[in-house]
Amino acid sequence: MSEAFAAALTCWPERGLPLNPAAWITAAAHRKIIDAARRERTRMEKQDSLLYETPTAAPPPGAQAEEAELEETAMHYPDDRLRLIFTCCHPALNPEAQVALTLRTLGGLSTPEIAKAFLLPEATLAQRLVRAKRKIQEAHIPYEIPRPERVPERLGPVRTVIYLIFNEGYTATSGSDLVRRDLCAEAIRLGRLLNELLPDEAESLGLLALMLLHDSRRDARNVNGALVTLEDQDRSLWDRRAIAEGSQLVEKALRMGRAGPYQLQAAIAALHSQASAAEETDWRQIAALYRLLLQMNPSPVIALNCAVAVAMSGRLEEGLEQIDGPAISGALGNYYLFHAARADLLRRLERWPEAAGAYRQAAGLATNQVERDFLERRLRELSSSQTDDARR
Repeated sequence: MSEAFAAALTCWPERGLPLNPAAWITAAAHRKIIDAARRERTRMEKQDSLLYETPTAAPPPGAQAEEAELEETAMHYPDDRLRLIFTCCHPALNPEAQVALTLRTLGGLSTPEIAKAFLLPEATLAQRLVRAKRKIQEAHIPYEIPRPERVPERLGPVRTVIYLIFNEGYTATSGSDLVRRDLCAEAIRLGRLLNELLPDEAESLGLLALMLLHDSRRDARNVNGALVTLEDQDRSLWDRRAIAEGSQLVEKALRMGRAGPYQLQAAIAALHSQASAAEETDWRQIAALYRLLLQMNPSPVIALNCAVAVAMSGRLEEGLEQIDGPAISGALGNYYLFHAARADLLRRLERWPEAAGAYRQAAGLATNQVERDFLERRLRELSSSQTDDARR
């Protein structure tokens, strides 16, 4: 099996991810077993003559020590897949290329799914992958297991890979399913192993807490194949065990005094989980946490979430004004959640025609059928509201 994974690391960057990676690995491992059996049979047949004609060669000096060191390094990692993710996140590549290439090679994500994660056109992401593969070939970048002292320089991209695997599982890019449970479960498993490898990393604790807290709402947000918003979810369906574990982890991480983006996002998710009803949500504190997060990571998506939190704290007009500002609208014009968030605020302000237009834009950009159905359902509800207003 390990030889099959080694073959994958050689072949997949050049030829692309196979349609069924698991089947490819299984078939390759099967061929390796057959080859090994044939070699053993040949060895048995030729061994006597080889021993007679060829003097026994001693290994070069230091070879055994080097092999032992490599074996010890491999044993440092608690899981083969986590080890391979660390191996692929080579610092010679820029962080985005590390993450994209690892997601494509080992994460099981397609180019469109990775493009969505980076908010990039599919063609742009494909070009980046090609350039990264070319750099690996031209610079002879080795796929080698990083020694323990080199782990910190790869930790950030590894966390990003795990988080993006979870995100794709939590809201699938396309298809008729909103949630891919296999990806969510695998990302959480890798998050646990990462904390086993480095137990004192506050951001790794925050990442695991964030995934557990989001995953706790999985059954409530997809009921009978339909998307249910956080506000309308049946909170009795939330996984209280996952909430308790996630809340404990984020508290432990924050007590370390090294707050980071994953910890702040986990703290926001914990605040949502503590509210027994939607109207009890502490939106002011959530908005304050988003402002801190925005200082650490000034991305337009975080700015959008911050604006929504401001609006939900009772300042709808102010939140909408922030969303319509150039910092958010200029960067997220092709992002369906930007239009969906804007539509929701316009709906709450009873600006029906504008809300309908924003919902249509969001539905046109959404690629997951469950999300598109939800947006179209909102449009039908708006039509009913407009009709009721006209009758009054």
